[in-house]
Amino acid sequence: MTRIDKFEADLNRLIRFGEELSTALLHEFNKKQFKFRSRERSSDDDAKTIESNLPDFKQEYQLWYSETLALLKQVLPDRVDDFKSHYEYPRVRKAIRFENYVVRDYLQGLIIKDYYEQVIVDGSAAVPEFEQQLVILKSAKSTFRSSLFDIRTILQADLFDTEIESAQAFLKAGFLRPAGAICGVVIEKHLKQVCENHKLSIRKKHPTISDFNDTLKSGNVIEVSQWRLIQYLADIRNICSHNKGEEPKKEQVEDLIARTKIVLKTIF
Repeated sequence: MTRIDKFEADLNRLIRFGEELSTALLHEFNKKQFKFRSRERSSDDDAKTIESNLPDFKQEYQLWYSETLALLKQVLPDRVDDFKSHYEYPRVRKAIRFENYVVRDYLQGLIIKDYYEQVIVDGSAAVPEFEQQLVILKSAKSTFRSSLFDIRTILQADLFDTEIESAQAFLKAGFLRPAGAICGVVIEKHLKQVCENHKLSIRKKHPTISDFNDTLKSGNVIEVSQWRLIQYLADIRNICSHNKGEEPKKEQVEDLIARTKIVLKTIF
C-alpha cells in the first residue's frame, strides 16, 4: 500500500467513525430522528442491531478529534481553526446559549437552566456542532482527491522516508557526516514546504534551517519547544556539514535521525 492509499484509507475510516459517532449522538437526543434515519438505511431488525452497537460518544470522541485534527492540518489547513471552534470554548462568552454551546460543553455534561429549573440549553446543542465538524472532514476528501499540491506533499514524504533510510545506512557503516548532512537536507526541505503551506514568505535568497524555523515560530505555526528542537537539530547538522575541527559523535547523529522523523510527523 502506497502512502497515498494509506492516507485515503485513514480518511475514509475517520469519516465512517464520525458517522457512527453522529448516529450515537443523535440517538441520545433525538430518538425519533434516529429511528427514521435507521429505517431509511435498513430494516427494523437491522436498526436494533445498529442501536446496540453504537459507540460511546463521550469515550470515543477525543480519539476521533485528535486524529481528524492531525489529518486536517495536512490536507485542509485553512479549515483547522473552524474545525476547532466547534469544540473549544469561545474566547468571549458572557452567557452560554444554544448558538455558542460547543462539543466540549457536552463532554463535560454542561446543562444551563433558568430560575424555574427549565432547561435553556443542554447537550443537544452539541449535535449541530459535531455535524459541522463531520462536514469539514468530508470536505477534506474532495480536496484530497482534487489537489495535486496535497498529493505532491505526500509523495515528497515518501522521498523523505527513503532519504532517512539512506542516512541510517550511512550511520550503520560509520559515515557520520553524510548521515547528518542528509537529515539536514530533509529538515530544510520539509520546513520550506511547511512555510509554503502556511503562505509564509522568506526574503533571503538561500534560507537555512534556522531561517525557516524562525519564520514558522513568528508565524505561530510552531511552539517554542518545537523551535528549540529544530535549532538543536540544525546545530548537529552544522557539525556534520562543516569540517572545522569538531567531529560529530555517533550518539548525536543517532539523535538527529530519530528526531528528524519526529519533525516530519508533527510539524505541518
